[in-house]
Amino acid sequence: MEILLYLAAIIAAVAFAILVIYLVKVLKETKRTMSHVADTLEGLEKQMEGITVETTALLNKTNNLAEDINEKTVKLNTLVDGVKNIGDTVKDFTQSIRNVSQSVNRIADENKETTAEAIKWSTVVMELFKKNKEK
Repeated sequence: MEILLYLAAIIAAVAFAILVIYLVKVLKETKRTMSHVADTLEGLEKQMEGITVETTALLNKTNNLAEDINEKTVKLNTLVDGVKNIGDTVKDFTQSIRNVSQSVNRIADENKETTAEAIKWSTVVMELFKKNKEK
């Protein structure tokens, strides 16, 4: 029975040794993988630094562009207001001309007979003047 006990102890020791060997291999592979991960993260950190610098520069340019657009918008609003004022002036002028035209038409309609008579008399005067000139 003692032999079985020794045999069981040897089998357990061999199994433990095999387990330790595989565990060492796994740990070495894990160490190698972690080393690669560390290298990758270092490279990623350097790239992120470059991206951060470029992003900051882009943000500054964007802010400058937004400020420039705001300034130009204010100037454009002033120009639009000026054009609107010109449009209002032209509209007022057109309305004034329309009022004068309506007034002239109304007066002409009111004095139609007088106007016709004046034209007749002016025609008569012109004919008399021509006849007098011919003599």
